[in-house]
Amino acid sequence: MRVITYGTFDLFHEGHRSILERAKALGDYLIVGVTSDSFDQARGKLNVVDTLATRMANVERSGYANRIIVEEQSGQKILDILKYRVDIFVVGSDWQGTFDYLQEYCKVQYLPRSPGISSTLLRENSCFGLRIGAIGIQSLIACFVAEAKFVSGVHVECELSIPDVEMECFLPNRRKDSLKSEWDRLLKSVDVVYVATPLCTHFCYAREALLAGKHVLCEKPLALHTHQVQELYDLAKSGKTLLLEALITACAPVFDEVLTVAKSGMIGRIKMVQATVTKPLQSSENISSSAQNSKLLPSSVSELGSYPLFAAIKLFGIDFGDVHFTTFRGDANMDLLTKIEVLFDSAVACLTVGLGVQAKGDMVVAGTKGYLYIPAPWWKSSSFEVRCLVPPKLSLLGFRSVADYNPRMKSHVGHPLSPFWPSKGKIALNCGGTDY
Repeated sequence: MRVITYGTFDLFHEGHRSILERAKALGDYLIVGVTSDSFDQARGKLNVVDTLATRMANVERSGYANRIIVEEQSGQKILDILKYRVDIFVVGSDWQGTFDYLQEYCKVQYLPRSPGISSTLLRENSCFGLRIGAIGIQSLIACFVAEAKFVSGVHVECELSIPDVEMECFLPNRRKDSLKSEWDRLLKSVDVVYVATPLCTHFCYAREALLAGKHVLCEKPLALHTHQVQELYDLAKSGKTLLLEALITACAPVFDEVLTVAKSGMIGRIKMVQATVTKPLQSSENISSSAQNSKLLPSSVSELGSYPLFAAIKLFGIDFGDVHFTTFRGDANMDLLTKIEVLFDSAVACLTVGLGVQAKGDMVVAGTKGYLYIPAPWWKSSSFEVRCLVPPKLSLLGFRSVADYNPRMKSHVGHPLSPFWPSKGKIALNCGGTDY
């Protein structure tokens, strides 16, 4: 009887050992799937402490696994069950009912978890527990607090938020005594400060937090002037604290894969990146008069420019030449739409950002042998497509063969760069008329 089970196996403990022992007792051959770092990140498990190599080594040292594999994507369980001719799928009882769909392929058995012990509890009881204080606009703080609940090892200790229509209260020269005292109290009670105040005040609050010896996670951009950014980095370095910019694309596993494929040579030499980011904007009559006459006036470049510029720099580097801006302004001279052209050595980045403008919001990375297409919203996409004229070496993507990635393969007649055969995987390939 062949048995299979999966897990992260972080901070390997007695509970892990127990479930592996009981799973092995159900058959004579145990396969253990250990989740990859990228798969954990995609599922929201952001506080895994041990590396993949360490976690696999711990499972091996337990002595129960006959074979250890890596779980890299959703949907892999069915493929593994078929590939390894599994008879029983085993998982902890806290997942009761979740994997009943696998009963079509094998027996599914839920085993009771060991009470009083888990990787989550170990992380929370260790030095990895962090107290976070969040300050900023109410809508952003609400989203942050809701998402923080899915990250183990952190706790939002304090919230200091103001309704969006009253954001001018965050301006240094308009801070009331009550806000000042609450801000001081927050700094004294947390380890990390999340800054989501209006853009023009990011520097002020991030600076005060760093001076208080706190780690800082600041919404993009860190500041609006180069010398301010440099000062923040200098403060973090001298205070031995962390300073991070909250740019979701930088932490997106799929974007890392886009960079890997783009730089592998699969699509040839990269000649152009074209990216668009737009965002709905409330009508001008709903923008407070104070905002229209102050530094709080929204700008497409300052609010959204970080996304496409980050992509261009990661693809081409920081050695660029001429930069051309074409800006369309609305009421109160507000920057509504900007097209940016950045010239690199033998390449160009064509970037568009807009507020109150609707566009597709996708990205294309063009090479001499093909191109990558990342659907909207590309800055947090869960998939992308590779379109090239000649079949790539799938080993470049970490797959030994087509079947290792997707067992379904069908012939496609038409132009070599014709639309893709739909794929449920992270990457779809269309090369020379054959879909992989």
